[in-house]
Amino acid sequence: MEFMDGVVKERSTPWDELLGGEITGQEAVIEGAVHSIRNMGDVAFVIIRRREGLFQTVFENEKTNLSIHELKEAMCVRVTGVVHEEPRAPHGRELRIRQVEILSAPAAPLPLPIDKWKLNTSLEAKLNFRPVSLRNVHERAKFRIQEALVRAFRDYLYAQGFTEIHTPKVGARGAEGGANMFRLSYFHRPAVLAQSPQFYKQMMVGVFDRVFETGPVFRAEKHNTKRHLNEYTSLDFEMGYIEGFQDVMEMETGYLKYAMELLEKEYGRELEILKLQLPRIDRIPAVRFDMAKEMVSRKYNRKIRNPFDLEPEEESLIGRYFKEEYDSDFVFVTHYPSKKRPFYAMDDPEDARFTLSFDLLFRGLEITTGGQRIHEYEMLVKKLEARGMEAEGMEQYLDTFKHGMPPHGGLGIGLERLTMQLLQEENVREACLFPRDMNRLEP
Repeated sequence: MEFMDGVVKERSTPWDELLGGEITGQEAVIEGAVHSIRNMGDVAFVIIRRREGLFQTVFENEKTNLSIHELKEAMCVRVTGVVHEEPRAPHGRELRIRQVEILSAPAAPLPLPIDKWKLNTSLEAKLNFRPVSLRNVHERAKFRIQEALVRAFRDYLYAQGFTEIHTPKVGARGAEGGANMFRLSYFHRPAVLAQSPQFYKQMMVGVFDRVFETGPVFRAEKHNTKRHLNEYTSLDFEMGYIEGFQDVMEMETGYLKYAMELLEKEYGRELEILKLQLPRIDRIPAVRFDMAKEMVSRKYNRKIRNPFDLEPEEESLIGRYFKEEYDSDFVFVTHYPSKKRPFYAMDDPEDARFTLSFDLLFRGLEITTGGQRIHEYEMLVKKLEARGMEAEGMEQYLDTFKHGMPPHGGLGIGLERLTMQLLQEENVREACLFPRDMNRLEP
Protein backbone atom coordinates (compact mmCIF):
# COMPACT_ATOMS: atom_id res chain seq x y z
CA MET A 1 0.00 0.00 0.00
CA GLU A 2 1.16 3.53 -0.79
CA PHE A 3 0.42 6.79 0.97
CA MET A 4 0.64 10.25 -0.56
CA ASP A 5 2.19 12.94 1.63
CA GLY A 6 1.65 15.90 -0.71
CA VAL A 7 5.32 16.34 -1.61
CA VAL A 8 6.21 16.21 -5.31
CA LYS A 9 9.80 15.10 -5.69
CA GLU A 10 11.81 17.38 -7.98
CA ARG A 11 14.00 15.39 -10.35
CA SER A 12 15.51 18.35 -12.17
CA THR A 13 17.76 21.12 -10.90
CA PRO A 14 15.78 24.25 -9.94
CA TRP A 15 15.96 27.07 -12.50
CA ASP A 16 17.32 29.59 -10.01
CA GLU A 17 20.21 27.25 -9.22
CA LEU A 18 20.98 26.77 -12.90
CA LEU A 19 21.15 30.51 -13.46
CA GLY A 20 22.56 31.87 -10.25
CA GLY A 21 23.43 29.16 -7.76
CA GLU A 22 26.90 27.99 -6.75
CA ILE A 23 26.63 25.09 -9.15
CA THR A 24 29.54 25.63 -11.56
CA GLY A 25 31.50 22.41 -11.99
CA GLN A 26 28.72 20.37 -10.42
CA GLU A 27 26.29 17.86 -11.89
CA ALA A 28 22.81 19.05 -12.80
CA VAL A 29 19.68 17.56 -14.36
CA ILE A 30 17.41 19.37 -16.82
CA GLU A 31 14.01 18.10 -17.96
CA GLY A 32 12.38 19.74 -20.95
CA ALA A 33 11.76 19.71 -24.68
CA VAL A 34 14.43 19.93 -27.35
CA HIS A 35 13.77 23.41 -28.71
CA SER A 36 16.52 23.46 -31.34
CA ILE A 37 19.67 21.59 -32.36
CA ARG A 38 22.69 23.26 -33.94
CA ASN A 39 25.05 20.51 -35.07
CA MET A 40 28.63 21.74 -35.56
CA GLY A 41 30.16 18.32 -36.23
CA ASP A 42 32.06 17.19 -33.17
CA VAL A 43 29.90 19.41 -30.98
CA ALA A 44 26.19 20.25 -31.07
CA PHE A 45 24.34 22.94 -29.17
CA VAL A 46 21.03 21.56 -27.91
CA ILE A 47 18.65 24.19 -26.56
CA ILE A 48 16.26 22.82 -23.93
CA ARG A 49 12.91 24.54 -23.38
CA ARG A 50 11.51 24.55 -19.86
CA ARG A 51 8.55 26.39 -18.42
CA GLU A 52 10.93 29.10 -17.18
CA GLY A 53 12.75 29.60 -20.49
CA LEU A 54 15.55 28.25 -22.67
CA PHE A 55 18.84 26.77 -21.48
CA GLN A 56 21.86 25.90 -23.59
CA THR A 57 23.34 22.43 -23.36
CA VAL A 58 26.37 21.07 -25.22
CA PHE A 59 26.40 17.63 -26.80
CA GLU A 60 29.92 16.31 -27.42
CA ASN A 61 30.30 13.19 -29.53
CA GLU A 62 31.60 10.11 -27.70
CA LYS A 63 31.02 11.77 -24.31
CA THR A 64 27.35 10.87 -24.05
CA ASN A 65 25.33 7.67 -24.11
CA LEU A 66 23.63 8.54 -27.45
CA SER A 67 24.52 9.75 -30.90
CA ILE A 68 23.50 13.30 -31.79
CA HIS A 69 21.57 11.82 -34.73
CA GLU A 70 19.21 10.15 -32.28
CA LEU A 71 18.06 13.53 -30.94
CA LYS A 72 15.19 15.32 -32.66
CA GLU A 73 13.52 18.69 -32.15
CA ALA A 74 10.39 18.46 -29.94
CA MET A 75 11.67 15.41 -28.08
CA CYS A 76 11.03 15.50 -24.35
CA VAL A 77 14.24 14.58 -22.56
CA ARG A 78 16.00 14.37 -19.22
CA VAL A 79 19.65 15.36 -19.60
CA THR A 80 22.37 15.03 -16.99
CA GLY A 81 25.67 16.86 -17.17
CA VAL A 82 28.07 19.34 -15.62
CA VAL A 83 27.43 23.09 -15.48
CA HIS A 84 30.18 25.33 -16.87
CA GLU A 85 30.58 29.08 -17.08
CA GLU A 86 30.28 30.25 -20.71
CA PRO A 87 30.02 34.03 -21.35
CA ARG A 88 28.68 33.44 -24.88
CA ALA A 89 25.74 31.34 -23.64
CA PRO A 90 22.39 33.15 -23.11
CA HIS A 91 22.62 32.91 -19.30
CA GLY A 92 26.39 32.88 -19.06
CA ARG A 93 26.28 29.15 -18.35
CA GLU A 94 25.77 25.90 -20.18
CA LEU A 95 25.33 22.24 -19.34
CA ARG A 96 27.78 19.80 -20.92
CA ILE A 97 25.79 16.63 -21.40
CA ARG A 98 26.92 13.27 -20.11
CA GLN A 99 23.64 11.34 -20.35
CA VAL A 100 20.38 11.73 -22.24
CA GLU A 101 17.14 9.95 -21.36
CA ILE A 102 14.47 10.23 -24.07
CA LEU A 103 11.06 10.59 -22.40
CA SER A 104 9.05 10.87 -25.62
CA ALA A 105 9.72 11.29 -29.32
CA PRO A 106 7.65 13.23 -31.90
CA ALA A 107 5.80 11.25 -34.56
CA ALA A 108 6.05 14.04 -37.16
CA PRO A 109 8.19 17.11 -37.84
CA LEU A 110 7.10 20.47 -36.46
CA PRO A 111 4.77 22.39 -38.80
CA LEU A 112 6.22 25.78 -37.76
CA PRO A 113 9.78 26.97 -37.05
CA ILE A 114 9.15 27.57 -33.35
CA ASP A 115 12.87 27.94 -32.60
CA LYS A 116 12.94 31.32 -34.37
CA TRP A 117 12.92 34.31 -32.02
CA LYS A 118 9.69 35.54 -33.59
CA LEU A 119 7.33 33.47 -35.69
CA ASN A 120 7.37 35.11 -39.11
CA THR A 121 4.17 33.51 -40.23
CA SER A 122 0.56 34.57 -40.64
CA LEU A 123 -1.87 34.83 -37.74
CA GLU A 124 -4.01 32.22 -39.48
CA ALA A 125 -1.14 29.72 -39.52
CA LYS A 126 -0.35 30.44 -35.88
CA LEU A 127 -3.97 29.82 -34.90
CA ASN A 128 -4.31 26.67 -37.02
CA PHE A 129 -1.33 25.15 -35.19
CA ARG A 130 -1.94 26.95 -31.89
CA PRO A 131 -0.64 24.27 -29.45
CA VAL A 132 2.62 24.23 -31.43
CA SER A 133 2.99 27.93 -32.20
CA LEU A 134 2.66 28.74 -28.48
CA ARG A 135 5.88 26.80 -27.87
CA ASN A 136 7.69 29.72 -29.47
CA VAL A 137 9.26 31.70 -26.65
CA HIS A 138 7.94 35.06 -27.91
CA GLU A 139 4.39 33.75 -28.36
CA ARG A 140 4.42 32.05 -25.00
CA ALA A 141 5.58 35.19 -23.19
CA LYS A 142 2.38 37.01 -24.21
CA PHE A 143 0.31 34.63 -22.14
CA ARG A 144 2.59 34.88 -19.15
CA ILE A 145 1.82 38.60 -19.27
CA GLN A 146 -1.87 37.73 -19.45
CA GLU A 147 -1.45 35.41 -16.48
CA ALA A 148 -0.04 38.35 -14.50
CA LEU A 149 -3.10 40.47 -15.30
CA VAL A 150 -5.48 37.80 -13.96
CA ARG A 151 -3.28 37.03 -10.99
CA ALA A 152 -3.12 40.73 -10.10
CA PHE A 153 -6.90 41.04 -10.43
CA ARG A 154 -7.44 38.22 -7.96
CA ASP A 155 -4.73 39.24 -5.51
CA TYR A 156 -5.70 42.90 -5.46
CA LEU A 157 -9.41 42.27 -4.98
CA TYR A 158 -8.83 39.66 -2.27
CA ALA A 159 -6.79 42.31 -0.44
CA GLN A 160 -9.72 44.74 -0.84
CA GLY A 161 -12.16 42.37 0.88
CA PHE A 162 -13.79 40.82 -2.21
CA THR A 163 -15.13 37.25 -2.36
CA GLU A 164 -14.53 35.20 -5.50
CA ILE A 165 -17.68 33.66 -6.98
CA HIS A 166 -18.46 31.34 -9.90
CA THR A 167 -21.73 31.87 -11.74
CA PRO A 168 -23.63 29.77 -14.35
CA LYS A 169 -22.83 30.18 -18.02
CA VAL A 170 -26.14 28.67 -19.14
CA GLY A 171 -29.25 30.60 -18.22
CA ALA A 172 -32.85 31.38 -19.08
CA ARG A 173 -32.07 34.79 -20.55
CA GLY A 174 -29.21 37.21 -21.10
CA ALA A 175 -28.27 40.08 -18.80
CA GLU A 176 -27.89 42.52 -21.69
CA GLY A 177 -30.88 41.45 -23.77
CA GLY A 178 -30.92 42.08 -27.51
CA ALA A 179 -30.16 39.73 -30.37
CA ASN A 180 -26.51 39.01 -29.62
CA MET A 181 -27.19 35.84 -27.63
CA PHE A 182 -26.25 32.26 -28.39
CA ARG A 183 -29.48 30.31 -27.97
CA LEU A 184 -29.62 26.60 -27.25
CA SER A 185 -31.97 23.87 -26.15
CA TYR A 186 -31.51 22.88 -22.51
CA PHE A 187 -33.37 19.59 -22.03
CA HIS A 188 -36.08 20.82 -24.42
CA ARG A 189 -36.24 24.25 -22.76
CA PRO A 190 -34.95 27.44 -24.39
CA ALA A 191 -31.72 28.75 -22.87
CA VAL A 192 -28.85 31.09 -23.69
CA LEU A 193 -25.12 31.29 -23.07
CA ALA A 194 -24.26 34.03 -20.59
CA GLN A 195 -23.44 37.45 -22.05
CA SER A 196 -22.06 38.42 -18.64
CA PRO A 197 -22.39 37.41 -14.97
CA GLN A 198 -24.17 40.72 -14.33
CA PHE A 199 -27.39 39.51 -12.67
CA TYR A 200 -25.62 36.99 -10.48
CA LYS A 201 -22.87 39.29 -9.27
CA GLN A 202 -25.45 41.96 -8.40
CA MET A 203 -27.47 39.41 -6.44
CA MET A 204 -24.32 38.32 -4.59
CA VAL A 205 -23.61 41.90 -3.49
CA GLY A 206 -26.57 41.39 -1.16
CA VAL A 207 -24.71 38.41 0.31
CA PHE A 208 -21.00 39.27 0.37
CA ASP A 209 -20.96 43.07 -0.25
CA ARG A 210 -18.00 42.75 -2.63
CA VAL A 211 -17.64 39.99 -5.23
CA PHE A 212 -15.56 39.22 -8.29
CA GLU A 213 -15.33 36.59 -11.00
CA THR A 214 -13.06 35.69 -13.90
CA GLY A 215 -14.78 33.61 -16.55
CA PRO A 216 -15.94 33.30 -20.15
CA VAL A 217 -18.76 35.35 -21.65
CA PHE A 218 -20.44 34.86 -25.00
CA ARG A 219 -21.61 37.41 -27.55
CA ALA A 220 -23.31 36.29 -30.78
CA GLU A 221 -22.25 39.46 -32.59
CA LYS A 222 -21.61 39.06 -36.30
CA HIS A 223 -18.43 41.10 -36.14
CA ASN A 224 -15.35 40.10 -38.05
CA THR A 225 -13.01 42.80 -36.78
CA LYS A 226 -9.61 42.91 -35.11
CA ARG A 227 -11.17 43.90 -31.77
CA HIS A 228 -14.09 41.46 -31.36
CA LEU A 229 -14.34 37.86 -30.18
CA ASN A 230 -17.50 35.80 -29.73
CA GLU A 231 -16.13 34.21 -26.57
CA TYR A 232 -13.81 36.16 -24.33
CA THR A 233 -12.69 36.23 -20.72
CA SER A 234 -14.24 38.90 -18.54
CA LEU A 235 -12.75 40.18 -15.30
CA ASP A 236 -15.84 41.25 -13.35
CA PHE A 237 -16.40 42.77 -9.96
CA GLU A 238 -19.33 44.31 -8.12
CA MET A 239 -19.08 46.30 -4.88
CA GLY A 240 -21.73 47.46 -2.43
CA TYR A 241 -22.11 50.50 -0.20
CA ILE A 242 -20.55 52.86 -2.73
CA GLU A 243 -20.90 56.63 -2.62
CA GLY A 244 -20.94 56.82 -6.41
CA PHE A 245 -19.58 55.22 -9.54
CA GLN A 246 -16.28 57.00 -8.91
CA ASP A 247 -15.59 54.35 -6.23
CA VAL A 248 -15.66 51.72 -8.97
CA MET A 249 -13.24 53.73 -11.12
CA GLU A 250 -10.90 54.16 -8.15
CA MET A 251 -10.95 50.41 -7.55
CA GLU A 252 -10.04 49.71 -11.17
CA THR A 253 -7.25 52.29 -11.09
CA GLY A 254 -5.87 50.59 -7.98
CA TYR A 255 -5.99 47.22 -9.74
CA LEU A 256 -4.16 48.51 -12.81
CA LYS A 257 -1.43 50.11 -10.69
CA TYR A 258 -1.02 46.85 -8.78
CA ALA A 259 -0.88 44.84 -12.04
CA MET A 260 1.90 47.02 -13.49
CA GLU A 261 3.88 46.74 -10.25
CA LEU A 262 3.49 42.94 -10.29
CA LEU A 263 4.65 42.76 -13.91
CA GLU A 264 7.68 44.90 -13.14
CA LYS A 265 8.56 42.88 -10.06
CA GLU A 266 7.99 39.28 -11.16
CA TYR A 267 7.72 39.16 -14.96
CA GLY A 268 10.94 40.88 -16.00
CA ARG A 269 11.98 37.97 -18.23
CA GLU A 270 8.78 38.23 -20.29
CA LEU A 271 8.97 42.03 -20.46
CA GLU A 272 12.49 41.70 -21.83
CA ILE A 273 11.55 39.03 -24.37
CA LEU A 274 8.67 41.17 -25.68
CA LYS A 275 10.60 44.48 -25.38
CA LEU A 276 7.57 45.72 -23.48
CA GLN A 277 7.40 49.10 -21.80
CA LEU A 278 4.68 49.32 -19.21
CA PRO A 279 2.36 52.33 -19.13
CA ARG A 280 2.76 54.67 -16.19
CA ILE A 281 -0.34 54.84 -14.01
CA ASP A 282 -0.07 57.49 -11.33
CA ARG A 283 -3.66 58.57 -11.83
CA ILE A 284 -6.19 58.25 -14.66
CA PRO A 285 -8.13 61.25 -16.03
CA ALA A 286 -11.92 61.12 -16.34
CA VAL A 287 -14.02 63.11 -18.82
CA ARG A 288 -17.74 63.24 -19.57
CA PHE A 289 -18.93 61.46 -22.70
CA ASP A 290 -20.38 64.59 -24.35
CA MET A 291 -17.34 66.69 -23.46
CA ALA A 292 -14.94 64.07 -24.85
CA LYS A 293 -16.77 64.05 -28.18
CA GLU A 294 -16.61 67.83 -28.40
CA MET A 295 -12.92 67.98 -27.45
CA VAL A 296 -11.78 65.63 -30.18
CA SER A 297 -14.18 67.15 -32.66
CA ARG A 298 -12.57 70.56 -32.15
CA LYS A 299 -8.95 69.44 -31.99
CA TYR A 300 -9.01 66.96 -34.88
CA ASN A 301 -11.70 68.66 -36.98
CA ARG A 302 -13.99 65.62 -36.94
CA LYS A 303 -17.73 66.01 -37.24
CA ILE A 304 -19.85 64.35 -34.51
CA ARG A 305 -22.00 61.82 -36.35
CA ASN A 306 -23.46 59.72 -33.55
CA PRO A 307 -24.41 61.70 -30.41
CA PHE A 308 -25.32 58.56 -28.43
CA ASP A 309 -22.23 56.37 -28.77
CA LEU A 310 -18.51 56.46 -29.49
CA GLU A 311 -17.35 55.25 -32.88
CA PRO A 312 -14.05 53.32 -33.00
CA GLU A 313 -12.32 56.30 -34.63
CA GLU A 314 -13.58 58.58 -31.84
CA GLU A 315 -12.25 56.21 -29.18
CA SER A 316 -8.89 56.27 -30.93
CA LEU A 317 -8.87 60.07 -31.09
CA ILE A 318 -9.88 60.40 -27.42
CA GLY A 319 -6.97 58.13 -26.52
CA ARG A 320 -4.65 60.22 -28.69
CA TYR A 321 -5.94 63.48 -27.14
CA PHE A 322 -5.25 62.38 -23.56
CA LYS A 323 -1.84 60.99 -24.49
CA GLU A 324 -0.87 64.28 -26.13
CA GLU A 325 -2.39 66.56 -23.50
CA TYR A 326 -1.88 64.58 -20.27
CA ASP A 327 0.64 61.86 -21.21
CA SER A 328 -1.91 59.25 -20.12
CA ASP A 329 -2.48 55.94 -21.90
CA PHE A 330 -5.77 55.54 -20.03
CA VAL A 331 -8.88 57.70 -19.81
CA PHE A 332 -12.27 57.13 -18.19
CA VAL A 333 -15.18 58.36 -20.33
CA THR A 334 -18.18 58.89 -18.03
CA HIS A 335 -21.93 59.64 -18.20
CA TYR A 336 -22.87 57.59 -21.27
CA PRO A 337 -26.34 58.25 -22.73
CA SER A 338 -29.08 56.24 -21.04
CA LYS A 339 -30.43 54.84 -24.31
CA LYS A 340 -27.06 53.11 -24.91
CA ARG A 341 -26.80 51.53 -21.45
CA PRO A 342 -28.64 48.49 -20.00
CA PHE A 343 -31.83 48.98 -17.98
CA TYR A 344 -30.05 48.38 -14.66
CA ALA A 345 -27.70 51.37 -15.17
CA MET A 346 -28.42 54.20 -12.73
CA ASP A 347 -29.59 57.37 -14.48
CA ASP A 348 -27.93 60.64 -13.54
CA PRO A 349 -30.35 62.35 -11.12
CA GLU A 350 -29.32 65.72 -12.56
CA ASP A 351 -30.04 64.71 -16.16
CA ALA A 352 -31.82 61.40 -16.84
CA ARG A 353 -30.61 61.39 -20.44
CA PHE A 354 -27.25 60.24 -19.09
CA THR A 355 -26.15 57.46 -16.74
CA LEU A 356 -23.72 57.19 -13.86
CA SER A 357 -21.57 54.89 -15.94
CA PHE A 358 -18.21 54.82 -17.69
CA ASP A 359 -15.92 53.10 -20.15
CA LEU A 360 -12.17 52.89 -19.68
CA LEU A 361 -10.18 53.48 -22.85
CA PHE A 362 -6.63 52.15 -23.05
CA ARG A 363 -4.59 53.53 -25.93
CA GLY A 364 -7.78 54.45 -27.73
CA LEU A 365 -9.71 51.19 -27.26
CA GLU A 366 -12.53 50.43 -24.82
CA ILE A 367 -11.41 47.69 -22.43
CA THR A 368 -13.90 48.21 -19.58
CA THR A 369 -17.55 49.05 -19.14
CA GLY A 370 -18.96 49.79 -15.69
CA GLY A 371 -20.93 52.10 -13.49
CA GLN A 372 -23.46 52.43 -10.69
CA ARG A 373 -26.51 50.15 -10.77
CA ILE A 374 -30.10 50.79 -9.76
CA HIS A 375 -30.57 49.29 -6.30
CA GLU A 376 -34.21 50.29 -5.57
CA TYR A 377 -36.84 47.74 -6.66
CA GLU A 378 -39.49 50.28 -7.74
CA MET A 379 -36.97 52.25 -9.79
CA LEU A 380 -35.77 49.08 -11.54
CA VAL A 381 -39.31 48.00 -12.44
CA LYS A 382 -40.19 51.48 -13.73
CA LYS A 383 -37.17 51.52 -16.02
CA LEU A 384 -38.03 48.08 -17.37
CA GLU A 385 -41.57 49.29 -18.12
CA ALA A 386 -40.34 52.53 -19.68
CA ARG A 387 -38.25 50.48 -22.10
CA GLY A 388 -41.10 48.14 -22.91
CA MET A 389 -39.15 45.15 -21.62
CA GLU A 390 -40.69 41.96 -20.27
CA ALA A 391 -39.71 40.79 -16.77
CA GLU A 392 -40.15 37.14 -17.78
CA GLY A 393 -37.02 35.17 -16.90
CA MET A 394 -35.83 37.89 -14.51
CA GLU A 395 -38.21 37.22 -11.63
CA GLN A 396 -35.57 35.94 -9.22
CA TYR A 397 -33.21 38.76 -10.11
CA LEU A 398 -35.93 41.32 -9.42
CA ASP A 399 -37.03 39.55 -6.23
CA THR A 400 -33.53 40.14 -4.86
CA PHE A 401 -34.19 43.87 -4.93
CA LYS A 402 -37.55 43.45 -3.19
CA HIS A 403 -35.70 42.31 -0.11
CA GLY A 404 -33.24 45.21 0.09
CA MET A 405 -29.99 45.91 -1.76
CA PRO A 406 -27.21 48.40 -0.95
CA PRO A 407 -26.06 51.10 -3.39
CA HIS A 408 -23.65 49.24 -5.63
CA GLY A 409 -21.73 49.28 -8.86
CA GLY A 410 -19.21 47.29 -10.79
CA LEU A 411 -17.49 46.64 -14.07
CA GLY A 412 -16.32 44.09 -16.61
CA ILE A 413 -12.83 44.16 -18.14
CA GLY A 414 -12.15 42.36 -21.41
CA LEU A 415 -9.00 40.39 -20.61
CA GLU A 416 -7.98 39.82 -24.22
CA ARG A 417 -8.43 43.48 -25.13
CA LEU A 418 -6.46 44.60 -22.09
CA THR A 419 -3.68 42.17 -23.04
CA MET A 420 -3.75 43.22 -26.69
CA GLN A 421 -3.38 46.90 -25.84
CA LEU A 422 -0.66 46.24 -23.30
CA LEU A 423 1.30 44.21 -25.87
CA GLN A 424 0.40 46.75 -28.58
CA GLU A 425 -0.83 43.99 -30.88
CA GLU A 426 -3.09 44.83 -33.81
CA ASN A 427 -5.47 41.88 -33.48
CA VAL A 428 -7.21 40.66 -30.33
CA ARG A 429 -6.74 37.06 -31.51
CA GLU A 430 -3.02 37.45 -30.76
CA ALA A 431 -4.03 37.79 -27.11
CA CYS A 432 -6.37 34.79 -26.97
CA LEU A 433 -5.12 31.24 -26.51
CA PHE A 434 -7.85 29.65 -28.64
CA PRO A 435 -9.96 32.38 -30.29
CA ARG A 436 -13.63 31.89 -31.10
CA ASP A 437 -15.00 34.16 -33.80
CA MET A 438 -17.49 33.87 -36.65
CA ASN A 439 -15.22 31.53 -38.58
CA ARG A 440 -13.21 29.66 -35.98
CA LEU A 441 -14.32 26.76 -33.77
CA GLU A 442 -10.98 24.93 -33.72
CA PRO A 443 -8.57 24.04 -32.29
